[in-house]
Amino acid sequence: MDPTPADPADDESAGLEIVGVNKSFGERQVLSDVTFRIPAGRTVGFVGNNGAGKSTTMRIVLGLTALDSGTIRYQGRPIGVSARKRIGYMPEERGLYPQMRVSDQLVYLGLLSGYSKAEATAAAEHWTGRLGLEKARRSRLSELSLGNQQRVQLAAALLHDPRLLILDEPFSGLDPSAVAVMSDVLEEQSAQGKPVLFSSHQLDLVERLCDQVVIISDGRIVADGSVAGLREGAPLRYRVVADGLTEGWTAPVPGAKELGRDDDGCSVEIEDGQEQELLAAAQKLGPVREFTPVRPDLAELYRDVVSAHGVDGA
Repeated sequence: MDPTPADPADDESAGLEIVGVNKSFGERQVLSDVTFRIPAGRTVGFVGNNGAGKSTTMRIVLGLTALDSGTIRYQGRPIGVSARKRIGYMPEERGLYPQMRVSDQLVYLGLLSGYSKAEATAAAEHWTGRLGLEKARRSRLSELSLGNQQRVQLAAALLHDPRLLILDEPFSGLDPSAVAVMSDVLEEQSAQGKPVLFSSHQLDLVERLCDQVVIISDGRIVADGSVAGLREGAPLRYRVVADGLTEGWTAPVPGAKELGRDDDGCSVEIEDGQEQELLAAAQKLGPVREFTPVRPDLAELYRDVVSAHGVDGA
């Protein structure tokens, strides 16, 4: 039920491309040469501390904020009004009518997108059912929990069968049940070949759901790739459990850095090829009960990346 027919010349595989985007507000430059791509059928997590430029980038894609320079392309072409009508957008701040009943406002939004009354009603019933909102259809938005309000916001973004999704902090304030429902829906949308971009501070969800992670810091893209790819570029880390790991025990290994301790052992960062040196240093102090590589999670990778670029992560 897409009111905007697809152009057969469209290249679906091209997805959404953000190329060399710059934006300033007065004398403050908030985006500097921002470039990344959301291919069709992939879910991309957009990660950064507050004020890094995530929402501004999204608003530029949607045409809500003008860029100073750069290009936004969708399916290989500069994005225009008709392409923007195909975007399902979920803002961080809820943008629905709090005193309007859920079904009524979803039908109203469907009519605005070009649906007939019957199409809009069918779409509203489908998405309220899919998102577990059957009992809330006749409720006013203000009467719902914050989590259910968030579900209604997602229903509004999906109502017109968008070709791509841009979601700003969609998991904020959700309980585990709502997180599971929203995660399933995003995976379904991506599986249908749609590009999905969402921002979140919940890095465990980003790591689990996303094919690609884009990290922005102080208005600049500082990392772009899969979590596995980001791990490949991360420093080596080992967990060492042994007797006698006194302060400074890693001194024989040039550049080794102890990252933290617990009751049993410690975590150490080393350079590539120093594994045997680190093991030997531990063995000199006593029996080694554990010596295992540590796979950093996305939260650790994020802290490393933003730290390397001189910005505190959050």
